[in-house]
Amino acid sequence: MKFEKEINRRKTFAIISHPDAGKTTLTEKLLLFGGAIQTAGAVKSNKIKKHATSDFMEIERQRGISVATSVMTFEYQNMLINLLDTPGHKDFAEDTYRTLTAVDSVILVIDSVNGVEDQTRRLMEVCRMRDTPVIVFINKMDRDGKNRFDLLEEIEAELKLSLHPMTLPINSGKDFKGVYDLHNKSLVLFTANTKADDEDAINIDINDPELDKKIGTTDAATLREDVELVDGVYGELDNEAYLKGKIAPVFFGSAVNNFGVREMLNTFIRIAPVPRDRETSLRTIEVGEPKFSGFIFKIHANLDPKHRDRIAFLRVCSGRFERNKYYHHVRLDKDMRFSNPYSFLARSKDIIEDAYPGDVVGLFDTGNFKIGDTLTEGEDFYFTGIPSFSPEIFKELVNKDPMKTKQLEKGISQLTDEGVAQLFTQFGGTKKIIGCVGELQFEVIQYRLLQEYGAACEFRPLPFYKACWITSNDKVKLADYMRFKQTNTAEDKDGNPVYLAQSEWFLNTERTNNPDITFHFTSEIHKS
Repeated sequence: MKFEKEINRRKTFAIISHPDAGKTTLTEKLLLFGGAIQTAGAVKSNKIKKHATSDFMEIERQRGISVATSVMTFEYQNMLINLLDTPGHKDFAEDTYRTLTAVDSVILVIDSVNGVEDQTRRLMEVCRMRDTPVIVFINKMDRDGKNRFDLLEEIEAELKLSLHPMTLPINSGKDFKGVYDLHNKSLVLFTANTKADDEDAINIDINDPELDKKIGTTDAATLREDVELVDGVYGELDNEAYLKGKIAPVFFGSAVNNFGVREMLNTFIRIAPVPRDRETSLRTIEVGEPKFSGFIFKIHANLDPKHRDRIAFLRVCSGRFERNKYYHHVRLDKDMRFSNPYSFLARSKDIIEDAYPGDVVGLFDTGNFKIGDTLTEGEDFYFTGIPSFSPEIFKELVNKDPMKTKQLEKGISQLTDEGVAQLFTQFGGTKKIIGCVGELQFEVIQYRLLQEYGAACEFRPLPFYKACWITSNDKVKLADYMRFKQTNTAEDKDGNPVYLAQSEWFLNTERTNNPDITFHFTSEIHKS
């Protein structure tokens, strides 16, 4: 059956890491293996005036960081792989959290020099919430970093994750000689700046005297001890435990040198999950159901600045998505069709005729979509688990050019639809309040408003510490509360009432004094 065959040849995953762990470099190497790009080393080489394929926004190119999730599709070993590269910077964590709702598994990149960092911990918490299967890639083995076993211990302790080494490194830093593949019983020797095709595995038993000739007697003895230790402790990888998010296979390598990546990719193809069933507000949607359903997990305005386009990224969850067919937009309760649905390789787009569960489709959007919206073949439900988190920094948006008021309003509306920040309007007034997770987001918004919409603005800090969405069974009490607390209340973009707390003490006081009102820290309330 063609439909089932299409589902089973798809793998949709995200690469996550702390900033600078080498995530975008790894993305590029995977695309190289998939034949999606031809130039290796485009991230690090100064000779090639080309930036990482997945960093396509101007501000990303200037700062050398990823601030928006990009989607890339490529084929490898007859599998169709949808790869979502995510922002590593903590100020853009919310975009990453939402992206994790659209994938079936994750590759976590850890820098061997720095080990587990703050952002790594946060991202793993999100993965644990959903029991997402994780593969760990320990990067930068060609640099002097932490001891291999100390690293494994640190990752297990810090991330509360059971590990299963699949390759073992032979030394690190300038003495790094390569890795031993425990699954295939093969040795892969390291040469700096190896091309994708040059990496040849040598099938060799760990006790073969030939090993001593290849890597030296001392290193061979150490490797044999390591292998014996790992085999004794870990044994064979339990695939079921991996699929349940209980065990994470670990690979060592150097993404910039394209080393250790192929072993990981081959294992990923072999064990990573195909698209799975999904929970909704109505029932569990099975991946093999014939009727189409999917949800919007990301919106990106001005993907191509020349055309002022706005793309909504749709994850297909069941059925078959077809070009020019009418689908039901649940929130707006209207039917829509899409004449130019896209698949992506970063900025380049290809029009597609159809898509299957696991695929990510770009839909041209004129302002109909918000993050979390569901498209179906008629049934009314929402996919659950796509929350907006409470921001941590709040600033008033101030227009610096009254002649450009319309441009500013349109720009801030579109940019906050993307989810980079949240927009609140003060209750009973017109003051626009922007809430973000980090300072860098304000810079990005200010830059993009000016570059993409011609609107100049500035931000004035506000003394709020948290936004809480408020609900009550008593509508009159809620309306009275909003009126009495006008200075501290606002509405979000969907018109949901929000309380802006100045401190934890104020928040606790309000909760105690108003038992009929419930304070929520995420906004997934209007869908439940």
